[in-house]
Amino acid sequence: MSTPSDGPPRRERVVLATRRGARTVRTRVEVQEQTEVGDALIRGLMRAQLGLALRLAGITLGVLCAIPVLLALFPDVGAVTVLGIRLSWIVLGFAVYPLLLAVCWIYNRSADRNEQEFGDLVDD
Repeated sequence: MSTPSDGPPRRERVVLATRRGARTVRTRVEVQEQTEVGDALIRGLMRAQLGLALRLAGITLGVLCAIPVLLALFPDVGAVTVLGIRLSWIVLGFAVYPLLLAVCWIYNRSADRNEQEFGDLVDD
């Protein structure tokens, strides 16, 4: 108990909500209500996903187009046979699939990372 000689009671600051929580709600509302800010955030995510897809498609197309060019430049390599099948057919028919699987795996991981970063941006 305080006595009159102690002076007025000490003031305490009461914080009901942090600014971070208020910003989270506002950012989510911006995205959900499709305001200009929300549209800009979604366009940024779509641009990142499109850029990722185009980069990986370009790399894949470059590698796939380089195989026949290399086989044309070095016809001796294309003439090699393995188990009665030409090496060029083995490379074009079978070795391409692990490349495509790797590109798909990289795309999925990178797209998930982009979406996670978008979610973190909206939740912050």
